[in-house]
Amino acid sequence: MTEGLAENVEGLVHEPSQVHEHGVDLTVSAIYEVTAAGRLDFGGDELADAELSPLATELREPDDEFGWWELAGGQYVIQHNEFLVDLEGPAVLQPTNELLARGGTHPTLWVHSHLPLVPLTVPDGGVGIKENARISTLLPGPV
Repeated sequence: MTEGLAENVEGLVHEPSQVHEHGVDLTVSAIYEVTAAGRLDFGGDELADAELSPLATELREPDDEFGWWELAGGQYVIQHNEFLVDLEGPAVLQPTNELLARGGTHPTLWVHSHLPLVPLTVPDGGVGIKENARISTLLPGPV
């Protein structure tokens, strides 16, 4: 069943590492800070996006290929490298066990046609996240 789900995910960074018997791990491509409030209303006439500012990564060593986001505790928004194509039914997006074990989390979501930007909660002690880290797992929805 996971193989079928993997066929609906494009942009995998390293398929052999990301596709496993339980689902497909998704990687982080960008992390944003909310710098100005968005607005929600009943009818949508006053709906406005929040202002998001991308956070820069820093290399730990000059010859490193990928940098790190060193995040203080708080709320952020993440974007995945991968995207969905021709998904036939709903799938479930959940945080990886590795993220949870470090005190971070994001909501578990039903996804139907695309991967939305996802809020990320970082614990008070902070967390370091490397570019392309596996941060979410996509699971098949009910059959």
